[in-house]
Amino acid sequence: MGINYYNDRVCLNVLGGSLKNAEEIYAAAEKHVEVGVLSADYPDVASAVEDMKKYMEVLEGNLSVGLGGGNPAQWKAVGDIAKEIKAHHFNQIFSAVGYTRANVGDDTCHINALVSPSGTPGLVKISTGPLSKEAEPALIPVDTAIAMIKEMGGNSIKFFPMGGLKCKDELKAVAEACARNEFILEPTGGITMENFREIMEIILDAGVQKVIPHVYSSIIDKESGDTKTECVKELLAIVKELV
Repeated sequence: MGINYYNDRVCLNVLGGSLKNAEEIYAAAEKHVEVGVLSADYPDVASAVEDMKKYMEVLEGNLSVGLGGGNPAQWKAVGDIAKEIKAHHFNQIFSAVGYTRANVGDDTCHINALVSPSGTPGLVKISTGPLSKEAEPALIPVDTAIAMIKEMGGNSIKFFPMGGLKCKDELKAVAEACARNEFILEPTGGITMENFREIMEIILDAGVQKVIPHVYSSIIDKESGDTKTECVKELLAIVKELV
C-alpha cells in the first residue's frame, strides 16, 4: 500500500501519544497520515520492536519510526528497528540512509534524510550525524544533496529544524530543488496551526509533487501527551483546500 497521500500530494506526519491516540489520529486524518513513534522513547531496540508491532497493526503499516527531536544519537536504533519493522516511513540522519535501506531489505519503505538549514538559500547542511554535527559544517547545494540521497536509497529531504517560518527563503529554495528533481519534501520544526497554511503554500507553489509536513509539539496536549485529533482534522481540512 505505502504512504496514503491526499490527492496523491500531501500526507500528514504527527506523533502518536499512545496506541489509542494513534488509532484516533489515523481515523481523524482519514488515513492520510504517518503516525510517529520515537525510538528515543524506548530503552532498547527489542522493546521498541515489540511495541511498534502493535502500532503497525492499528495503523495498517502507516507508522513513522522516529529518531526523537532529530536526535542523531538514535540513528542506529532506527536502522536496527528497520530489520524487524517494515513501517511505511522511517526518519533518518543523512549519513545513515544507506544503513537503513540495507536493513529494511526492500525498496518500498520510505526513508527520509535529515538535512538542516545552512543560513544560505540553496545550500543545506548534510552533517547531521552524531559525529559530523560536531565537525566543520558540510554545506552543499540542495540539488547535490538530493542526488546523494537518491544514491543512498532515500526517498525525501527532511528539512529540520526550520523554526517555523524563520528560514522562509531557504525553504523556498529547497522546495524549488525538490520540484526540479521530482523529490519528496518533509518540512519539520516549529510548524503550528498558525503557520501551517503559509508553509504549505510556499512548498506547493514551488511545484513540489509530494509533501509530508511534520506537525509535532504544537498540537500535543500538554497534560495527556496525546496529539489533539481536532487539530489533525483541521490540518487535513487545510490540505484539502490547498490541493
